[in-house]
Amino acid sequence: MTLDQLRIFVAVAEHGHVTRAADALGLSQSAASAAIATLETRYHARLFDRVGRGIQLTETGRVFLREARAVLDRASLARAVLQDLAGSASGSVDIAASQTIATYWLPRRLAAFHAANSGVRLNVVIRNTHDVETAVVDGKVNVGLVEGPTRHPALIRQHIDDDQFVLVVAADQKLPFDGAGRLNLRSVSWVIREAGSGTRLGLENLAQRAGLSLDDLNIALVLPGNEAVREAIEAGAGATIISRHVVASAVAAGRLREIPIDLPQREFALVLHRDRHETLAQKALVDSLTAGAGAIPGKVETGFPSGIA
Repeated sequence: MTLDQLRIFVAVAEHGHVTRAADALGLSQSAASAAIATLETRYHARLFDRVGRGIQLTETGRVFLREARAVLDRASLARAVLQDLAGSASGSVDIAASQTIATYWLPRRLAAFHAANSGVRLNVVIRNTHDVETAVVDGKVNVGLVEGPTRHPALIRQHIDDDQFVLVVAADQKLPFDGAGRLNLRSVSWVIREAGSGTRLGLENLAQRAGLSLDDLNIALVLPGNEAVREAIEAGAGATIISRHVVASAVAAGRLREIPIDLPQREFALVLHRDRHETLAQKALVDSLTAGAGAIPGKVETGFPSGIA
């Protein structure tokens, strides 16, 4: 049994498809199939059931998957220790970041880090906050960057920046305010992100402060990304609460209008697994991303929403 065979098995298990796993690993489909066949033949164990065009893990495969991942984690740790003993930041760092951070906050910082640490390869995937938390806990990534709360006790969380929520509508759209200047949340058509996203929490918090839940509101659309939400709002689908980073250019261009309402800031945070070895490359990246955390020029503290009904 080789590490390459284990990597192929894990990739096939995660993709549920031999060809897609082979593509992800840069292998031919025949090479991936041969590796799985070799494991099954050598150990007289059926690891997958072929179902239609896809495959599913057998019970034996599910048990073996845990052990295969553990072996690959140990091999990765051994490689990282050797790199650290060489005394330089090198190797790769896997990062999962939620959408607003990955699109608007992270790219320039990673570019600056790479310019100073050319021996480190950075691999970034975009997930919502819940999935970033899970990826760090499960060891699928080394560093997580989130916009929402995390709860798992295995995680260390560090504040890195702040973000401001804003309420926006299309430039020519009106919202239902009463005579006292309070926004009627129930009468608004809302466009929101999927469950688990940090952005969705903005509206959940606003509703909660008014004694409501999302079920009490008129949710017109649930969309899987910030850009999709922004486009829908520009098209007149309703209103949303979203990061100012996402809509700043559209507001400046006059396509969207920001509604003056007191909304909270939210925290951008970096999360690590408290029990996993931190390589020199990971430590260098964390130090870079957390440098100056909390020192935000022009930062204004705001409370939770008022002027709502």
